[in-house]
Amino acid sequence: MRSLAAGPLNDVVVIDLTTMLAGPFATMVLGDLGADVIKVEPPHGDFIREQGPFAPDDELRAFGGYFQSVNRNKRSVVLDLTTEEGRASLLDLVAHADVVVENFRHGVMDRLGLSYERLQEKNPHLVYAAIRGFGDERTGSSPMRDWPAYDITVQAVSGLMEITGEPDRPPIKTGPGLGDTVPALFAVIGLLSAVHRARRDGVGGFVDVSMYDAMLAMCERAVYQHSYTGEVPTRQGNSHPLLCPFDVVPAADGWVSIAAPGNKHWQQLCAAIGRPELATDERTRDNVSRLANRDFTMSAVTAWTTTRTKDQIVETLGGKVPVAPVNTVEDIYADPHVRARNMLVEVDHPGVSHPLTIANSPIKFADAPPTHVRRAPLLGEHTDEVLAQFDNTTAAFQLEETR
Repeated sequence: MRSLAAGPLNDVVVIDLTTMLAGPFATMVLGDLGADVIKVEPPHGDFIREQGPFAPDDELRAFGGYFQSVNRNKRSVVLDLTTEEGRASLLDLVAHADVVVENFRHGVMDRLGLSYERLQEKNPHLVYAAIRGFGDERTGSSPMRDWPAYDITVQAVSGLMEITGEPDRPPIKTGPGLGDTVPALFAVIGLLSAVHRARRDGVGGFVDVSMYDAMLAMCERAVYQHSYTGEVPTRQGNSHPLLCPFDVVPAADGWVSIAAPGNKHWQQLCAAIGRPELATDERTRDNVSRLANRDFTMSAVTAWTTTRTKDQIVETLGGKVPVAPVNTVEDIYADPHVRARNMLVEVDHPGVSHPLTIANSPIKFADAPPTHVRRAPLLGEHTDEVLAQFDNTTAAFQLEETR
């Protein structure tokens, strides 16, 4: 059996043509799993390189925290795909690759003469993955096919924002860019499935993930609620339309989440808050009853939580009832779970005298040590190295032109 020491995908070569967040997040996951991710950038680099945030003592400003976080474990090659030389160099790389990932708007690669069909001619085993706002005509042409899209765009159109926020208040997008990262994860699942098929059957394929589709799939509850009941779900804060208690409640010094919709957890919660009679009260004895009497149920819970600190609540309920404090990032840096799981990792940053911290991969393997996280690459840092490795003799740009 092949060793996992360098990651289970250590024999997979990925040509990364992505920018911004959705595509780079997908290829970052592949790089975290050991794939050789070759990030192909235009002469001016990925737009995100310039966006920060930058460390106060970073005078080089080759890239900021945003780029560092989602472009770790990659090598950077500069090619100008608007030139014949650049396209020829890309085709040479594709001939040796397992996967190509891009998140351009629909038709961009086709206009460059680098369509899926052209790349497949060069490498019949190639898996080509596209992440676009509204998908590709190869799998179903949307009337919005040519529209640009960002995280906030697809959070809005998919219905996620309609069910996020407080009643009678404007819709709210989620804090992190789920409109990008969720489609990225779906793309990783799809392309790894296609790689498996390519190695089994010798047939590559085109994997298409629409950001809109991915977010709609994530909002599955709203779909079946409407089908089964005819209702149009909307914002209801942190509570759940089908479960109770399942909410964020006030503590004396902040907020905690408590979820006890199952009868066993509800009974344990009732005992802990000194209200054992609620476990058999007809208004609260089961989840259906608690939903019908949500205000009464939650008032009993909050009467107890508001007189105690977050730490006191967690100490009482932890390990018995699903409970968690609403953490700030400072809390997360101090959390023993985060340390035990190695979820914060330090990386070098060019131009900065000390390591900086990014979130680590959550994917762990019991039979392999954690892989070393390599910092994000400088623009064109690996151009000569990669082109030589893949026996390419024509570089679109000399290395000094990329620095």
